[in-house]
Amino acid sequence: MSGHVVCGDSREVLRELAADSLDGCACDPPYALVSIGKRFGANDAAPAKVGASGAYARASAGFMGQQWDTGETAFDPGFWAEVLRVLKPGAHIVAFGGTRTYHRLVCAIEDAGFEIRDQLAWIYGSGFPKSHNQRGPWEGWGSALKPAFEPIVLARKPLDGTLAQNLRRWGVGALHIDACRVGIGDGGGRDGEASASRRYGQRGSTDFAATSGPRGGDARGRWPANVLHDGSDEVVVAFPHSAGQLAGLSGDEPSDMTDQIYGKFAGRRASIPRGDAGSAARFFYCAKASKAERMGSGHPTVKPIAVMRWLLRLIARPGALILDPFAGSGTTGVAALAEGQRTFLIEREARFCADIDRRMRAAA
Repeated sequence: MSGHVVCGDSREVLRELAADSLDGCACDPPYALVSIGKRFGANDAAPAKVGASGAYARASAGFMGQQWDTGETAFDPGFWAEVLRVLKPGAHIVAFGGTRTYHRLVCAIEDAGFEIRDQLAWIYGSGFPKSHNQRGPWEGWGSALKPAFEPIVLARKPLDGTLAQNLRRWGVGALHIDACRVGIGDGGGRDGEASASRRYGQRGSTDFAATSGPRGGDARGRWPANVLHDGSDEVVVAFPHSAGQLAGLSGDEPSDMTDQIYGKFAGRRASIPRGDAGSAARFFYCAKASKAERMGSGHPTVKPIAVMRWLLRLIARPGALILDPFAGSGTTGVAALAEGQRTFLIEREARFCADIDRRMRAAA
C-alpha cells in the first residue's frame, strides 16, 4: 500500500515527523457540533481545562454521542502550528468544517501561520433536519434548517520566495487547475468555460484574444469553482435553469464591451451553439458517491471518495505525500491511492484503525 497508518493521538505523532517533509494536508476534523451548554452544562460535566483549548476541551460526548467530537485539537492554533511545521513551504490544507463551528477551525488554522486562500462549499441533498418541532400555538416552528452543505477551508503554508521559485524548490504551492476542470463527464455540460469572452493573464491583466473551444472557451473544460455538489435531484433543481447559447455566431457581430474606451472590436470568432441547457449545476464539479463506498466502515461521517479525490488532485501531484491527522474512516487514504499519491494517516480511535487498514487494503 502507498499509505502509512498510525493509531495514536495526532498531537503526539506529529512531533516525531521531520519539518518541511509533507506535500499537503487533507482532513475532516471533528466539528464539535453539540452546543457548549448542552455538552458542558450538566452537574456531572467534566471541568474545563485552562489554557488555549478552553471549554471545548471538556470530555463530554459530541456528534451522535461520539466522545471524539470535540474541539480541543481542531480548534487549537498550537496543533495547526505543528501541522505547519511538518508541511513543505507552499503546501496546501483542505479541511472540512461544520457550518456552526467552521469559524473556530479557520481562525485556529490562520492563527497558526497559514494563509487562508478560499472557502469551498460541498453541497449535497442527503442532509436530514435535526429540528425540535413545536406543537400547539407554535405549530410549524422548529429549531434547525436542513443541512445541505459543508464548508471546506483552503489554506496554504507561506511560500519560500515567489510561487515559481517555491514550485522549483519544493514541488508545491500552486493549484492544479487543468486537472480539476469541469467538463461534460463531471458537471454534465459542454466542454468549455461558462464565460470566456475575456482572459486573465499571469499578472492579473486581461486580454481579449480568441481561444479554442465554443465561444472562445477552453476545450479542456470549465475553470474549477469553489463549489462542488453531489448531483442529487434536490441539488440540481435548486440551481436556476440556464439555457446557454441559443444561436450561433457568424463571426462579424460587433462587440461593444469597450465602446468609447478602447474602441470597438472588429468582431467575434464564428462559433456554433453550445447545445447545452438545464440546471446551472452543470457549471460545477459533480462528485457522486457510491453506495458501496463505506465498505463496512462503522464511522458515522464517511466522506465521498470522489470529493476527496478532486481535492487531493487540486492541491498535489501524483507521488505527493499527504497528511491526514484525523483519518476517521480512511477516505483520504483511499482517494490518494486512486490519485497515485501517498498518505500518512493518523487516527486516535482504535476501533476505526482496523476499518482504515481494511479499506486501504481493499482499495490497493
